[in-house]
Amino acid sequence: MPKITAPSVEAHREHVQRRVFEAFAALMAEHSFDAITMAKLAAAADIGRTAIYHHFADKEAVVVAFASHETSRYIDGLRADLTGVDDPVERLRMYIRYQLDAGQQFHMGLGPQLYGALSMDTMRAIREHVVAIEDVLREILTAGAAGGQFTIEDETATMSLIHACLAPRDLPVSAIERFVLRALGAKT
Repeated sequence: MPKITAPSVEAHREHVQRRVFEAFAALMAEHSFDAITMAKLAAAADIGRTAIYHHFADKEAVVVAFASHETSRYIDGLRADLTGVDDPVERLRMYIRYQLDAGQQFHMGLGPQLYGALSMDTMRAIREHVVAIEDVLREILTAGAAGGQFTIEDETATMSLIHACLAPRDLPVSAIERFVLRALGAKT
């Protein structure tokens, strides 16, 4: 019987999941996904080798839960920052700043390391989390286009190009903001 290390089963589960997520992020920073085993993950999270299976069926289940956790934290913070801001241009600036800062706070940039290592079902499950982030950008772009502040010919391409501009680079945030806003035809 696994030992409960918190006041309730739910609190224990959350505590263990947090430790597994922290261990997973640390291991992914040092190793390839293929090199990480459930035993290594359990050891890094300081839980029993068999106890980890009470929480996750396999490595792919860890990845999906981790992606869900990170995406929820990201979206909650982003939506909190955007609360009370109605101007689409300012909302896009905030989205850009938040996205650029997110690389420092969140572990959502693991995608390229995982492509090809995950099943199609797992990739689809992770994609659902990415769509939730894209929905925030879509809302901003739709409002800006409706208000005449943005010119958007192809929404999907525009979103993809904006995200490409937000990939980690050593560029000033202000330069990225100006570039994206000018590309959309916004008056800056």
